[in-house]
Amino acid sequence: TGGHTTEILRLLSCLSESYSPRHYIFADSDKMSEAKIRSFEQKRAETFSSSQFTLHRIPRSREVRQSWTSSAVTTLYSILYSLPLTYKLKPDLILCNGPGTCVPVCISALLLGLLGIKRAIIVYVESICRVETLSLSGKILYYFSDYFIVQWPDLKEKYPKSVYLGRIV
Repeated sequence: TGGHTTEILRLLSCLSESYSPRHYIFADSDKMSEAKIRSFEQKRAETFSSSQFTLHRIPRSREVRQSWTSSAVTTLYSILYSLPLTYKLKPDLILCNGPGTCVPVCISALLLGLLGIKRAIIVYVESICRVETLSLSGKILYYFSDYFIVQWPDLKEKYPKSVYLGRIV
């Protein structure tokens, strides 16, 4: 909840104002991210006066230590919830970094692309804390993302499709 948000905001701080509007999607049970995002965007508005963003909550696809069986059901529910939102937003780019919430959003975007409605570029940045293995989200999105970025050379060796850029957050 807090760590992924902090990492993604560090990445976003490097982006120009042409990446606007930004749409933040996070789990409905996430109590910390909204305040962090609002604070980040408030500071960003001091530099870029035309800064635009929206906040969206979706059902969490998987809770920590949730069983695999029930995770399949909650993830499917989250995908079905994400489809209308993704259709409405029609993003050009999805930048995500590992929370389970990103999987339903990316799958929804992939479905829109397959249906010929709108193709989004998916950039997945594995968390800095993933040194030797991928997160569950990473293991899933490794096969579907357009760009898969890792921050440790050992992961680049294990996952040849990945791009190693060093520490970026």
